[in-house]
Amino acid sequence: MSEIKKIPVILDGDPGHDDAIAWVFAKANPAFDIKAVTSVAGNQTLAKTTYNAMRICTLLGIDAPIAKGRELPLLSPLITAGNFHGESGLDGPAIPEPCMQLSELSSVDLMAKVLRESEKPVTIIATGPQTNVAALLLTHPELKSKIGRISIMGGGLRNGNWTPAAEFNIFEDPEAAQIVFTSGIPLTMCGLDVTEKAIVYPEDEKRIREIGNQVSGIVADWLDFFFKHHAELGWNGSPLHDPCAVAVLMKPEIFTTQEMYVEIDVEGNYTRGATVADWHRSSGNLNNVTAVLGVDREKFVDLLVEVCKAYKGRKVEIA
Repeated sequence: MSEIKKIPVILDGDPGHDDAIAWVFAKANPAFDIKAVTSVAGNQTLAKTTYNAMRICTLLGIDAPIAKGRELPLLSPLITAGNFHGESGLDGPAIPEPCMQLSELSSVDLMAKVLRESEKPVTIIATGPQTNVAALLLTHPELKSKIGRISIMGGGLRNGNWTPAAEFNIFEDPEAAQIVFTSGIPLTMCGLDVTEKAIVYPEDEKRIREIGNQVSGIVADWLDFFFKHHAELGWNGSPLHDPCAVAVLMKPEIFTTQEMYVEIDVEGNYTRGATVADWHRSSGNLNNVTAVLGVDREKFVDLLVEVCKAYKGRKVEIA
């Protein structure tokens, strides 16, 4: 049997329940070699998302350096989403305390180190605001060629969720998103167009809980937390936004995509943070995004079940 060719990966996020589940996917994928984890402010303050990142890595056994990222967006004031993720940013089940120390490097310096040292192109999976990735591109333009792809959760080509026009991650730091979208680096965009179709229902949560390992139980509890919030918004299940940015790299065949040109609005009074798609190619601009537009929901849930099964036998102490 031939050896799996591993893809070096940097996980960048603001965990966050769906970031946490995205990292459950990433760690379970044997084709990923996770080289670094970087935190960014977004769902909660940087102190909270960094602490959450360390706890998630401890739970999952992600053995990679972890660096604290940017505390504020490039130009905007920080907005947090405690209404979605709770006071801690990861309210719900108890998870372990961190078993590692933070890297002495900043997020940008750690990302740059990984890129310099990698013999293969590195994939960045960014499930929060694009602040860290943009800062990397601004400070180390010479390393752009070392990035094979950036896969993000962000945006919505037809609607927003934080404002009528803008999705939270892009609205948090539109200037950073603009830098990423105009970088020329291959970019996979999992926006609301696909993530609001990646819905997990209570019967799916039951399948996950019945797996019976520690990680699957915690994932089920995270889903329960999300169910309660989304029920208040009229949903009968929960969309899993951030995991799409990982799953599309693992199982691209269960997703539908379209190459297109997408612009970030950084100025509009009503549309700041909007991801404006050139659906009809009227601008004449070259495509800059692989936009993910659809998913086979049942196969997505099947994949979630399979990655949870991968943690059989893993158990860590939880105080």
